[in-house]
This record gives sequence, structure tokens and C-alpha cells, in this order.
Amino acid sequence: MWAVLEPDRAERAAVAAWRRRQLAEAGFPPVLAAALAAESADVHALIELVERGCRPRLAARILAPLEPESP
Repeated sequence: MWAVLEPDRAERAAVAAWRRRQLAEAGFPPVLAAALAAESADVHALIELVERGCRPRLAARILAPLEPESP
């Protein structure tokens, strides 16, 4: 049986740092890049939107999860 291994803290930090660098290189402001890197945002989709002319903040809003509806 296969065991699912939880990535360690160092590995998660390295992945977040890579995500932050990719977003910053694509033109995302540092604070926004750091916030998106820490989330489960789709970095590739964000960068693709910016490459197609979308502003970084708008790209982040477009791909943000929907707010749950109030009852």
C-alpha cells in the first residue's frame, strides 16, 4: 500500500518561494505575489492572464474563489 507523505516545512517554503518569484517576475507587486504564493492560487493561470494583457490585481480577482452566498 502506498503511503501519502506530507511535505515538510522546508519543502513547502521552497515551493512558496518559487511561486512568489514566478509571480514577481511576471509583474505582480511583491505583497500580492507573496499572498498568492501562500494560497493555492493557480500560478500558471495567473501568469497567463498577465501575459495576455490583464493587470496582476485583476488577474488575481478573476481567479479568486467565489464568496459563498448568504442564506
